[in-house]
Amino acid sequence: MSGRTIKVDLLARVEGEGQLYVRVKDGAVADVRLKIVEPPRFFEALLRGRDFREAPDITARICGICPVAYQMSAVHAMEDALGVTVGGSLRALRRLLYCGEWIESHALHVYLLHAPDFLGYPDALRMAKDHPAIVQRGLRLKKAGNAIMRLLGGREIHPINVKVGGFFRTPSRAELAPLADQLEQALDDARETVRWTASLPMPALDLPCTFVALRHPDEYPFNEGHIVSSGGLDIAAREFDRHVHEEHVPYTHALHSTLDGAGPYLVGPLARYNLNGDRLAPAARQAAAGAGLGAVCRNPFQSIVVRAVEILQACGEARQIVASYEPPDRPAVDVPVRPGLGYAATEAPRGLLYHRYEIDGSGAILDAKIVPPTSQNQKSIEDDLRRFVTAHLDLPEQELQWRCEQIVRNYDPCLSCSTHVLRLEVDRP
Repeated sequence: MSGRTIKVDLLARVEGEGQLYVRVKDGAVADVRLKIVEPPRFFEALLRGRDFREAPDITARICGICPVAYQMSAVHAMEDALGVTVGGSLRALRRLLYCGEWIESHALHVYLLHAPDFLGYPDALRMAKDHPAIVQRGLRLKKAGNAIMRLLGGREIHPINVKVGGFFRTPSRAELAPLADQLEQALDDARETVRWTASLPMPALDLPCTFVALRHPDEYPFNEGHIVSSGGLDIAAREFDRHVHEEHVPYTHALHSTLDGAGPYLVGPLARYNLNGDRLAPAARQAAAGAGLGAVCRNPFQSIVVRAVEILQACGEARQIVASYEPPDRPAVDVPVRPGLGYAATEAPRGLLYHRYEIDGSGAILDAKIVPPTSQNQKSIEDDLRRFVTAHLDLPEQELQWRCEQIVRNYDPCLSCSTHVLRLEVDRP
């Protein structure tokens, strides 16, 4: 295989345009580069000078699959800057909205983007011909998540009902009630999803990395808690910039993130599970154990199982919120306008998402910083690829190429966040 080059000109099951370069020299991996070549989109610059109330609608446009994560991170950071606390039914509705996004995003990834890798199909359409019931189950789950987002957010993509302080409009009990039957079906589908993903053939790979995620005292984390790590980090969101450092590398438009004392680190479902497994609801914990997941899971190929467990967790919490919902007196709390500096971290489906904003006395945004999950994971993905290729240099070129693509998809990367092209080159001089 010496001197051969492998190129993948189109990879449609990741979001964004990227290139992967692997150089092998003297029988060893000399260089691995995951190049995110999507042009910078300058959302931070777009936010400067805009009224702080516009931030949820602007940031929602960063991603069409996880807009809620960007909205909720923005509103939490603005509320932090302005000294606002949202509780009660409004807080519950925010968690319900986040449940909807986790369900639809994870279902999309598990069934349409990732499962074809395990079953040997180039795409979900061809997989559906042989496994129609499986794909239909995934689509039902995605539909359930979309229904929540449509009801609470006003629409499924780029919701328009979220505002700093709460919502523009909150639903009545009668409006939430139709979700109950849909969520009962979703729970059945989620339980079967955990069992099914656990049956998929799993390559062995162990990640010796540092995991980073939110941790809440009582709940599986969505939008509140401290940022913790498997290495002992325990900080508030406002301390993020003191511990996480971003640097530009010449071959990619996305910044690389490193953690003080740890270097590259990993955010996302594996990190959440490893740091918050004891916060899962009993049904989700039981399903995880039945799927063979231990207290710690370091195999990135098993991330598809962890996502399935998180679908079950989100379906269960969504059902509970709908059943116990009492409409708030007002759709939003009062929000003062004053200068301030606000910070927030929430758990997007793909992992920890950090926002920081500075606001002046008129409510204008003076500065904005947004650190998405995929940019935080980029260096860890490269390290993961390096370990895998080093251990599997004897694989045939086509199979090695397939596995490298799958490793990237293990992380459900949002390369333009991120969507359509990954070119893989293996240089063997």
